[in-house]
Amino acid sequence: MADLDELLEGNDSPPHILLVDDDETFSHVLGRALSRRGLRVTTAADAEQALAKARADAPDFAVLDLKMPGDSGLVLLPQLLEVVPDVRVVILTGYSSITTAVEAIKRGACNYLCKPADADDVLTALLCDDADPDALVPDNPISVDRLQWEHIQRVLAEHEGNISATARALGMHRRTLQRKLQKRPVRR
Repeated sequence: MADLDELLEGNDSPPHILLVDDDETFSHVLGRALSRRGLRVTTAADAEQALAKARADAPDFAVLDLKMPGDSGLVLLPQLLEVVPDVRVVILTGYSSITTAVEAIKRGACNYLCKPADADDVLTALLCDDADPDALVPDNPISVDRLQWEHIQRVLAEHEGNISATARALGMHRRTLQRKLQKRPVRR
């Protein structure tokens, strides 16, 4: 596949990329960075919204978050390819594993990236032709403690900051959850 400069040079209109992530801030920051690089960006917060936007305006590229409310990126991937068969898709996740990397490639993704990823990482992954599922998971993945902290934060956000509802959803005592929330997040 061509590099971005060649892609931008050969087209009258800028390439269109669809970002599908439930993290509004991440989508905004990544979208702005990709816009600065000359792409036309559309964002969606879930699979249903992504499919509607893809039907209305077919993207050239798509970046799908693996874990979202409703259908995951792995469920959305074949549906998106049905709507736009020639779209190049990268699965992006903070919960990387070799199993999901292989599954993403099998379902039609051109690549798989682990968060945190910046606009250059995303573009490199989208424009690369030969994804290697074994090389897609970092040598030092996120620690179990960090994954636990991120999961607690996600569930807390889903319950709009309600500690009791979050504790019930996580199957832990409210006081245990409060102690975990008082600790600083693990860096990696």
